[in-house]
Amino acid sequence: RLSHSLRPTHCSQSPRACLTMALMVAKLGVLALAATQAWGAEQQVIAQGQMNPIRKVVSLLQSMQKKVTEEGEAEKELYEKFMCYCTHGKSDLEKSVGDAETKVPAVGSEITASEESLEQSKADLAGAQTDRSAAKEAMAQAAGIREKEAAAFGAAKAEDDINIAAIAKAVAALEKGSAGSFLQTETAQVIRNLANNDKLDMTESDRQDLVAFLSQGSGYAPQSGQITGILKEMGDTMAKDLAEDTATEAASIKTFEALIAAKEKEVQALTATVETKTTRIGELGVA
Repeated sequence: RLSHSLRPTHCSQSPRACLTMALMVAKLGVLALAATQAWGAEQQVIAQGQMNPIRKVVSLLQSMQKKVTEEGEAEKELYEKFMCYCTHGKSDLEKSVGDAETKVPAVGSEITASEESLEQSKADLAGAQTDRSAAKEAMAQAAGIREKEAAAFGAAKAEDDINIAAIAKAVAALEKGSAGSFLQTETAQVIRNLANNDKLDMTESDRQDLVAFLSQGSGYAPQSGQITGILKEMGDTMAKDLAEDTATEAASIKTFEALIAAKEKEVQALTATVETKTTRIGELGVA
């Protein structure tokens, strides 16, 4: 009888493989049958008390049967592994190829997007650098204007302070009746310069009276009260103008400081953008 392992089984492989396996099983069956018959004959001889070399042959055939069986099983296992690789390896390869073909357009799109991002980053960098330069230039221009305004205000204030102080001294001298001695002082010369300045805001009649007083001196003593009134009005006007100029200057300083603060923040933000875009361009360039 054939062993259970040598019985034909359902073949799940190709027809050629199944035929090869069937022939191998048939050979093993023949060998096994021959060995069994020989062993039976040997047993009969032994039973009769005779010694026969056939026993050695049977042992050899049994050993051959075992070896052939093992080789068959190994060949079968190797064949099944090969067929499994052929079946699944092909599908895996096809899947890899399909995935690669699918990724090709995506990679192309990524490259295009990277190039577009690189160009946009370069444009953003150029824009940030231009805006930063413009902001710095605006700060420099504002500083130059502020410097000129401050210088003009300083000069005007210094002159106004001198004129206002001179008027105050003139009024004090006239009120004390010291017009004659006052007219000999440098302060009187300051008042003369004011009276002859067409830019001074006063009526023409007041100007003429003041000039006549400063020119003839003591002869206008009886009219010193009128001159005192003119001088006081001049002093009040000049003090008011100076106060307005001072307020304007303070407002200009505040506006300038606010502008500089805003521009400094803008420059800082633009500098950060420049650094970020420069780094981004480097990364995209390497990629």
